[in-house]
Amino acid sequence: MTLIPGSARSNAIPRRRFLQLLGTAAGCLLVPQTDASGSDAGSLRHEWTGTALGAVANITLFHPDRGEARSIIQACLAEIARLEAEFSLFRPDSALCRLNRDGVLEYPSLDMRRLLSEAVRFGDFSDGHFDVTVQPLWRLLAAHRAARTVPPQEELQAALALIDYQRIDIGVRRIRFAQPGMAVTLNGIAQGYVTDRVAELLRARGIEHVLLDLGEMRALGPKPDGRPWRIGVRDPVRSDHVLQELDVIDWAVATSAAGADLNILDPRKGEGRALYSSVTVVAPNATTADALSTSLYLTPPDEVEGLVGKSSQAAALLAGPGGIRVVENGIVFL
Repeated sequence: MTLIPGSARSNAIPRRRFLQLLGTAAGCLLVPQTDASGSDAGSLRHEWTGTALGAVANITLFHPDRGEARSIIQACLAEIARLEAEFSLFRPDSALCRLNRDGVLEYPSLDMRRLLSEAVRFGDFSDGHFDVTVQPLWRLLAAHRAARTVPPQEELQAALALIDYQRIDIGVRRIRFAQPGMAVTLNGIAQGYVTDRVAELLRARGIEHVLLDLGEMRALGPKPDGRPWRIGVRDPVRSDHVLQELDVIDWAVATSAAGADLNILDPRKGEGRALYSSVTVVAPNATTADALSTSLYLTPPDEVEGLVGKSSQAAALLAGPGGIRVVENGIVFL
């Protein structure tokens, strides 16, 4: 089955069929499914696999010229490296680490301003469930987790007092935190943003048949013969087992699933939440899919439909102890 952009709600497929499409088991991750063809409709298949923002990454595209395809992939890698130098939490010289260390970033890049502005927008969109200033809380809990201790209540309250995405001042000349000690993590949105920027680069070069997996997935057009790209829903317990397959054209797909350490934190309660085993979102772009899957992971079940309903085109599959729940809005499935 294929997903295509659409807005006529009456044309949406029945919910049961959508469940069959995305899979029925909890804890799913996304993995590209390859076919056996080395060429398709006169275009050669080209593939790169490596790492991006600390995750395994893959670029698959079709192009008739091997040398030009290699040049295009190198341009994508250069763009990924450039953005990683902006958003990485693990490189002391990255723009994000400098902002967190100093509380101010002079002459920030357009990408940093755009991504933080998107993060603030999703904070408003999710009624605060998505908050990139949760980093002080994550640091505190990670330190105590490593020491196998419980943080004192006063330390927990001090960390919570530093969390407020609305207190990031984003300007052309500088980005500044309103309070010393604030810090940002972009782990819930940066992979999607990087995926979208690479997609923009490829579109600008006239590439129309691409599957990107840079931590989140995005398909540009179909394969050259018109067939959709195939994405599998994988069981993280049995990593070699694909539970279900999803065919996509011009959609992005993202899954949020916390590990045993509950690394997705509630910014308001100061704790990891396990409302769902996983949340998978299909959206028109990877930034939205990434941020919305993170937001929904922290959203109580009775608020999920309202949050998804705010998006003009999105669908979410939530897997949890009570089974599978699907919420869809503005998508047509054929």
